[in-house]
Amino acid sequence: MGSIPTRPIKHSSLFHLQEFETGFFYENYIFGGDFSLKPKIVFMGTAEFAIPILEKLVEHYVIQGVVTQPDRPAGRGKILTPPPIKSLAQKLDIPVIQPMKLLEPNAWEQLTAWRPDMIIVAAFGQILKSAVLQLPPYGCLNVHASLLPRWRGAAPVTAAILHGDPQTGVTIIQMDEGIDTGPILRQKAIPILDQDTTQTLSQRLAVEGALLLIETLPDYLEGKCKPTPQDDSQATYAPMIKKEDGLLDFNLPAIELWRKIRAFQPWPGAYTFLNQQRLIIMEAQILPINTEKMPAGQTFIVDKKPMIATSSGALELITIQLGGKSPVSGKQFLNGFRRWGTIKLPS
Repeated sequence: MGSIPTRPIKHSSLFHLQEFETGFFYENYIFGGDFSLKPKIVFMGTAEFAIPILEKLVEHYVIQGVVTQPDRPAGRGKILTPPPIKSLAQKLDIPVIQPMKLLEPNAWEQLTAWRPDMIIVAAFGQILKSAVLQLPPYGCLNVHASLLPRWRGAAPVTAAILHGDPQTGVTIIQMDEGIDTGPILRQKAIPILDQDTTQTLSQRLAVEGALLLIETLPDYLEGKCKPTPQDDSQATYAPMIKKEDGLLDFNLPAIELWRKIRAFQPWPGAYTFLNQQRLIIMEAQILPINTEKMPAGQTFIVDKKPMIATSSGALELITIQLGGKSPVSGKQFLNGFRRWGTIKLPS
């Protein structure tokens, strides 16, 4: 057996290649043309963002296995719940492993047994160590939900909304040992709409990321996709979101609070406290009302709609959820809470 190829072989005479040690095999042997690559891929992902990407990959490539995070307690009852990607992989009859760490003996044994030609990562939640990065001959690619180097890290969609970015996008990178620091293969930008939340924007980005990956892979495998180093001087970091980040401070301007409400939907939810109960503001809009003579957090009513004064402008509450109750519209809430307009919320 000859040396393992690092890119597709072009040929000028008709011959037949059996499967290489890497697992690559070639189809459609055309005289004077290129071989068609079908690499064996291991997919690593956990969150909802990864679902359209895996769905699109299985339409075009051989998926040897899926690596995802362990099942974790979820909901009020803390019921052990599988990650979204595990459920999809089982539906597709793809083998799944769920290690706490990729280099655990059992996980590493399975990963090497799959003999991947390439690893593709999307919203996985673990950092890949050097041994994993060096395992597949064609490396590891990541589908990241931002226009790198802006918003490296765990919560790029949330960060883009929080900071009022007019656009974001998806980036395909070759992974290295840093956090989202690898060279860029392809990017695609999309606008951030006023009605976008982290949930809706993530869904749009996931679809775009899946399409961009499928467009990128053929050129990458044929050596036609030149990696471009990131400009580290332009990098920003999006840290993991904590539950307490959702607490609203009405001393901030209404526009910043409006961004937080959208950025923290669906988790952890933007909230304040009403009579020691958590009041989650699920949807709101800014009103250009002069609130200079009102204390921050003062509640009031305009046209039978609940309002909150901020340091600059007011928020109209469109959809809210009190305690463990079901979400209701602002008008429905006023029907059951007659003291609104007489109280001040904590700031």
